[in-house]
Amino acid sequence: MSAVMTESYGNPSSTHAMGRQAKAALDTARGNVAGVLGADASDVYFTSGGTEADNWAVLRGADSMSRHGRHIISTRIEHDAVLKPLAILEKSGWEVTYLTPGKSGRITAEAFASALREDTILASVILVNNETGAINPVEEMTREVKRRGFHTLFHTDAVQGFIKTPFTVKSLGADMISVSAHKLHGPKGAGALYIRKGVKLKPLIYGGGQERDMRSGTEALPAISGFGEAVRLASAEREQTAAAVREVYAETVSLLRDKLPEVVILSPDNSGESHSPYILSISLPGYKSEVLMNCLEAEGICVAKSSACKKGGRSHVLEAMKLPNDIIDGALRVSFSRYSTTEEAAYFAEKLSSAAKKLYKVL
Repeated sequence: MSAVMTESYGNPSSTHAMGRQAKAALDTARGNVAGVLGADASDVYFTSGGTEADNWAVLRGADSMSRHGRHIISTRIEHDAVLKPLAILEKSGWEVTYLTPGKSGRITAEAFASALREDTILASVILVNNETGAINPVEEMTREVKRRGFHTLFHTDAVQGFIKTPFTVKSLGADMISVSAHKLHGPKGAGALYIRKGVKLKPLIYGGGQERDMRSGTEALPAISGFGEAVRLASAEREQTAAAVREVYAETVSLLRDKLPEVVILSPDNSGESHSPYILSISLPGYKSEVLMNCLEAEGICVAKSSACKKGGRSHVLEAMKLPNDIIDGALRVSFSRYSTTEEAAYFAEKLSSAAKKLYKVL
């Protein structure tokens, strides 16, 4: 990123030497992202992040298929980047069926199949939920669409699953896939939307014709280059990272159960095919998330109560799971990465236990 800002700082759309040098950096980043997705580079369009990619897929995806019907399937555990565009479509007369998760936080393939109709022209189902880590069976859902032969575009928000939950565009079977840089230790403000060949979406942003006339605006080349490099590193270290994160996840759960008998583990004890090891959702019923977070922050520990984009708001995901209020109000989301250690897990469990002993339950 530093080299792009100080050496190859030309505009990728310019045809002079510095522009061509910048274009080469852009192509390298696109190739890195496309390579991990198993996609052609020409099917990957850079965006300002996962939110823009989700908005583009939902709003333009619905519009492109409106001649075939006006029914959409999604879930109650989507990120707001999907839910809010869907709300806009509903106000314009679209019908949206929202699938509800079970106690595990997952949406079943059977629930999706039951909701699928001949006039369903768009489905948007998150791959890995950003609050619970639940992995949805997107592959089974896309197979069901193909089996029935319906005109249904399938989009998945794979921001939390990109590289961490191995998939390719072929194995997933989705027509549109949203990914982002900052979940892979890349810079904020860079993302991408994969659009399968043959899918005709209108641009979300009009202007100078960048991204093959699909997403205008001078490319944020430093962030995009950082995205491409983050993808390269994360892909090279995928197996090693996954093993290390699973170890930290299991150790954290074990220590919490030992030190805090009252803790409720909302995610599975051991991550597997149905759950990402990068996210652990827990609750201390009777306590308030905000108070626990403040105590932990004082000890140098940063956790959340819901999605970061909620800015401290109540979790709509846990509400959709129909969990009791005291569990939702005492919930914490713990995130792990390739830099997390078992020593940090022990420190977290110790400090959370100390905080619980010092605080009074809210009865």
